Amino acid sequence: MSEVIATYSVLGKPGSFEKKAEGIALGLTVGTWTDLPQLDQRQLAKYKGRVISVEEKGYAGNKVNALIKIAYPALNFSADLPAILTTVFGKLSLDGEIKLIDLELSKELRKLFPGPRFGIQGIREKLDVYDRPLVMSIFKGVIGRDMDFLLEQLKAQAEGGIDLVKDDEILFENPLTPFTSRIVEGRKILSKVYEETGHQTLYAVNLTGRTSELREKAKRARELGADALLFNVFTYGLDVLQELREESEISLPLMAHPAYSGAFTSSDVYGLSHGLLLGKLLRVAGADFSLFPSPYGSVALEKGAALEIKQALTEENEFKTTFPVPSAGIHPGLVPVLFNDFGTDSIINAGGGVHGHPKGASGGGKAFRQAIETVLAGKSLSEGADAHGELRSALELWGSLEVKS
Repeated sequence: MSEVIATYSVLGKPGSFEKKAEGIALGLTVGTWTDLPQLDQRQLAKYKGRVISVEEKGYAGNKVNALIKIAYPALNFSADLPAILTTVFGKLSLDGEIKLIDLELSKELRKLFPGPRFGIQGIREKLDVYDRPLVMSIFKGVIGRDMDFLLEQLKAQAEGGIDLVKDDEILFENPLTPFTSRIVEGRKILSKVYEETGHQTLYAVNLTGRTSELREKAKRARELGADALLFNVFTYGLDVLQELREESEISLPLMAHPAYSGAFTSSDVYGLSHGLLLGKLLRVAGADFSLFPSPYGSVALEKGAALEIKQALTEENEFKTTFPVPSAGIHPGLVPVLFNDFGTDSIINAGGGVHGHPKGASGGGKAFRQAIETVLAGKSLSEGADAHGELRSALELWGSLEVKS
């Protein structure tokens, strides 16, 4: 049977969850059951939600936590994420202390979603880099600045060996650094750096504007030579991301920014799990990159949640894998733990950890690359600092966090 299985974390009184689960299964599908005539029951059976399991996990404060699994027939909804989420968690999200932990789509449903167009392997092919984590950096302080300022930053980051540079998620269309100018002028800068150094850097420009304009704007970006698109998916919606992914005339890597996701994931007892929203759903909808708070930085995510995101993005299934991008408060001294926790197929993303280097963004980029080279060689960062001046300066400024055995 084609269906979606939803897993919920619920708080309540011991012994109350069987009734709660049956109420959810009926309330979100046929509405009632025992009061229906036998003929109606037979006719509606294929639309009825069914409780798969109820498992009490123990006390959380003065209440018991339980995991409830319910299956929803695909006959009940159209094959799109808004319909699925409305079915399994629409009005239920308003019903007290309940959190949507996971969604399992049946094989028939999964075939109807695209997954990433490029995925980890496709991005690596674009950069011709296969044996190390990638390094990404962010423009800093460009609001209210002109194109010369932005391009100077872009050039320095590329010269430092940064693999990907992305716009700030709050850099919208504006007269000082217009969307089209960022693409065209940025392409010139990056082509020149490539000619001079042989290093390829991709630039993700922020796709913004009215939702009805995004498709044509993205097509125009590709025509102008854009490398990738940054997208604030949680203010626009997962379905918009999927439409951008499915449009063949766009065909650009899509970088999903986590802005606004905290409104859905931050509570332990409400909303959606991080692994579901920032992992599984982004991958299903077509993101090639998923940014999320790292467990170590200034906006830290609990480590278990961050690793759940990574697992959902990279586990083997029919979809291409999505790059996990742990972010926020990252500096070169964190490379050992980043590599240990997220592995080779990840992206190390930094803002201040690049631009705040004593030798500027170029020095910051070099320090990250040197830190990665050191870790891959099986050496400590202090050993790497003996050989590399930029790394040494970074460690003196920010310190380091080595992996504990």
